[in-house]
Amino acid sequence: MSDDSLRDRIDTSKPHSARFWNYFVGGKDNYEVDREIGDQIKSIFPGLVDVAVTSRRFLGRAVEYLAGEQGVRQFLDVGTGLPTADNTHEVAQRVAPDARIVYVDNDPIVLAHANALLTSTKEGMTAYLDADLYDPGAVLKAAAGTLDLSRPVGLMILNTLGHVADYEQARELVRGLMAGLPAGSHLVISDSTATSEGMIAASEAYNASGAVPYHVRSVAEIAGFFEGLELVEPGVVRVPEWRPGASGDAGCGAAVDAYCGVGRKP
Repeated sequence: MSDDSLRDRIDTSKPHSARFWNYFVGGKDNYEVDREIGDQIKSIFPGLVDVAVTSRRFLGRAVEYLAGEQGVRQFLDVGTGLPTADNTHEVAQRVAPDARIVYVDNDPIVLAHANALLTSTKEGMTAYLDADLYDPGAVLKAAAGTLDLSRPVGLMILNTLGHVADYEQARELVRGLMAGLPAGSHLVISDSTATSEGMIAASEAYNASGAVPYHVRSVAEIAGFFEGLELVEPGVVRVPEWRPGASGDAGCGAAVDAYCGVGRKP
């Protein structure tokens, strides 16, 4: 795709979830429209910044767990978002230099920054797919060009499923992706939750901004994504409480309105 056609796909007149999240975690890949809604939401619900920061830390701990304790050497990161510090491949390849990572997103703003996700150790590999969560079969077929889908894969879907309005459809998309992965693969999910009036108000303000809506769900609905999988301890918990270890997350913003979990395919 040419740079001109890519720029034509990027709409800077409305807030954008990847840019909005990038602003919240201290990134520079955002526009005034994203910062305006970000500052508005901070005034309504400052806790959303904690959700963004602690969710990013959870990604690191989950990847370290899979690569270090479970020996996973392949990762499929769906709904990549904009690159920041400690992307999936950076964390995985620190633990296992031969790890292979495929990033998946169909967003032009993410595609424009994809080169930042394509660095790799010489032993490993990273790839970026301009593909759609709504077509799991196509995602898996394309990912098979980099990953060996006969071996366990860590499927990462972080802060993405809220964009799927219908809950049963979101569950079906997750099932479709996991169905194409072998036993020993793991599902890693985190998402904002409707667990406080502040988060619900923040979600409503964001959705009223003209951005693609993001739907916050109940904790039970987050847990439902792991049906049929073996939940890794401590189960589905607030993101700072999932194996906080030396990071100390559990003592910092533990009441954030975002839940996560890791499940293993038996």
